[in-house]
Amino acid sequence: MNNLTLRQLRYFEALARHGHFGRAAEDCAISQPALSVQIREMEETLGMPLFDRTTRSVCLTGFGEEVAGRVRDILRSIDELGELARSAGDGLAGHFRLGVIPTVAPYLLPDVIGRLTRRQAGLDIRVRETLTQTLIAELAEGRLDAAIVALPVSEPGLTEVPLFSEEFVLVRPAEDASKPVPDADGLSEMKLLLLEEGHCFRDQALAFCSTGSSAPRELLDASSLSTLVQLVGAGIGVTLIPEMAVSVEASAARVSVSKFTALRPSREIGMTWRKSSPLDGQLRQIAEEVRLAAERMRRGR
Repeated sequence: MNNLTLRQLRYFEALARHGHFGRAAEDCAISQPALSVQIREMEETLGMPLFDRTTRSVCLTGFGEEVAGRVRDILRSIDELGELARSAGDGLAGHFRLGVIPTVAPYLLPDVIGRLTRRQAGLDIRVRETLTQTLIAELAEGRLDAAIVALPVSEPGLTEVPLFSEEFVLVRPAEDASKPVPDADGLSEMKLLLLEEGHCFRDQALAFCSTGSSAPRELLDASSLSTLVQLVGAGIGVTLIPEMAVSVEASAARVSVSKFTALRPSREIGMTWRKSSPLDGQLRQIAEEVRLAAERMRRGR
């Protein structure tokens, strides 16, 4: 049997992940026919089909499922060899793949990336902004070096480093600025605008509202904090946003922003990475840069 190539393993992993030849080829930056040839050669080498192909979909065979798990382990180990080489230096260099949740990325990243790239001249930061569950999966698969998320994630294979805590604030139409700030019971009687399902911030906001006598009466979903605030400015309802978003989002709409007085909803933001990563020391340095950036933001610098 001819040896499998690393290229074939990466192509196989991409096709298994996407379930689509076109998207997998785009991900691998090759043509779809070239990808198909490599997958076919891999199947011939192993003597078994890896995928069931129909006119509409591509899915792993039972044998392909077994191979996929082993291929992910192999690719993760190979990636960690590269990380081991990078960890031998004084700082990070080359591609650094950082995942960030959408309710943090636009507010914190500009400062963090600017300072990191000035201090680490050879560092090429690749940002991946998406939902927590996707970031955690990609961390485990070795497709990200680290992620900034809301803690805890409670994954046994990941290191979690708390960075900072921040409160949520209430955003109401500008004409409601003089009204008393509602508690959790009061919020349950309002039309509450929240991020769509899948965002951890939605779950955190709902957890606070549910401390009242009942769940919110009316809910309306949006895909971004910016959309939520604009809808509030149009008089459609009220929403909660994290403090770090106030200077960006609230200045672009006719809204009032108020802090809660008694029970104050909040979240803890941290950085996480694989416990097996040889870059642990460098990642802790980056985590400290993120913490300092958040502190500067709170001080208004």
